[in-house]
Amino acid sequence: MKTFHCDNCGQQVFFENIRCENCGGMLGYQPEHRAISTFEPGGEAVWRSLNPANAGKLYKQCVNYSREDVCNWMLPADAPGELCASCQLTEIIPALSSGQNRLYWARLEAAKRRLLYSLWELHLQPKSRYDDPENGLAFQFLEDTPGNKVLTGHASGLITLNIAEADPAHREKTREQMHEPYRTLLGHFRHESGHYYFDRLIAGTGWLDRYRELFGDERQDYAQALQTHYNNGPQEGWEQRYISSYASSHPWEDWAETWAHYLHMVDTLDTAFACGVTLMPKKSNEPELVIEKRPLRTGEFNELMAEWFALAYVLNSLNRSIGMPDAYPFTLSTPVIEKLRFIHEVVLAKKPAVTVDAMNAVTAA
Repeated sequence: MKTFHCDNCGQQVFFENIRCENCGGMLGYQPEHRAISTFEPGGEAVWRSLNPANAGKLYKQCVNYSREDVCNWMLPADAPGELCASCQLTEIIPALSSGQNRLYWARLEAAKRRLLYSLWELHLQPKSRYDDPENGLAFQFLEDTPGNKVLTGHASGLITLNIAEADPAHREKTREQMHEPYRTLLGHFRHESGHYYFDRLIAGTGWLDRYRELFGDERQDYAQALQTHYNNGPQEGWEQRYISSYASSHPWEDWAETWAHYLHMVDTLDTAFACGVTLMPKKSNEPELVIEKRPLRTGEFNELMAEWFALAYVLNSLNRSIGMPDAYPFTLSTPVIEKLRFIHEVVLAKKPAVTVDAMNAVTAA
């Protein structure tokens, strides 16, 4: 993710911010520009953008921003609806009779917005199921009830998340029970989006044969494969072929786990580039890092992987220095790297052609 600054005073601000701590300016996210912008009052319930890209244009806050304080996205003042491009995708929210549920809802929406930022950057902006009932994307955030346990998952464009995943204590307990090295709310969104985009990018396309060569035949019985995984544990030697033990359960899960890691890598490298992160070690045999372009401004997968290995090395080293678990506790075997390469090629194939001048302008931004 790129860095953001207040349009009024230049202070650095962040993706989740609603106000500049320096000048007090009201902030809001403009998804069409991928920018946190500063706004000034422009009349009753409308705000005037100070972003140089559209200075003076009037916007309104998403109703979940103005009334519920769980969003910070904006939409044009003349837009017919009240919900932003992110909140339109949420079909069911938790019961707000519980204050804890409101907190969980806010955390879920914040993680979902980070996923959507990445998808827009990948030129994979999803439509809502209201606008596209057949191919659209929707989310529902549900809680367990007596006799009914909510399972996080995806089915026909609907991603369901158990709101308990927004509770760090519950999530950590589950991570330990499942023997997982890594479990985050954003990771859930990335994983489940992988299932959605398998249906949109791979199923029924010319990519399918190569997918099966790398990931396996997805036509094998899914329910039986998962039951076998939970009963017997992961495949022996899974570390040599899969990004995680769960990825070994079925080719669909292998794709979703690898897709999630691709998003993880690209977004982290993008942030490192925006922050000007470089590694210039004193010894020549230690990893160096100079990211010259945003990850998706180049088609060079080998370059992306070299940058990722160097960045993961320093991230893990820094975490260990402050007594925290590794930020990236995974080993990328050669088969996994080839799967990531395949995803990179599929994503780049969706990228629209642009002129050299336009590419340079975007890269500079």
